[in-house]
Amino acid sequence: MYEGERSEKFERGLATRRAVVGDAYVDNAISNANEYNWPMQELVTEYCWDAIWNRPGLSRRDRSLLNLGMITALGRTAELKAHVRGALNNGMTREELREVFLQAVIYCGVPAGIDSFRAAQEVMAEMKGSGKS
Repeated sequence: MYEGERSEKFERGLATRRAVVGDAYVDNAISNANEYNWPMQELVTEYCWDAIWNRPGLSRRDRSLLNLGMITALGRTAELKAHVRGALNNGMTREELREVFLQAVIYCGVPAGIDSFRAAQEVMAEMKGSGKS
């Protein structure tokens, strides 16, 4: 594990990142950081998780809703799993997730929707097994 300097933005972003996607996900990302990819961890944590997620104007729940749709459209299933967990942590229900993915099928295509349903079910089963949902 490599950890460079941590700015105030990084620390605020890290707290938000943990609150949304969970300690295990963040600990894994940070523990797998090395000198080469640490700048990516800094960028994502400072700008995505602090500069954007901590802005006023949208709730964390609304930001989760947006991310689910965008990540589904991009077909980034691994990242989608983290954001399914985040959406549930931010108060979305399983039924609301279903509606997001049904709408995504229409606008993003059937393969993207199927992958999203599959990823969401894996996360929900994992969370249920760990007693977190």
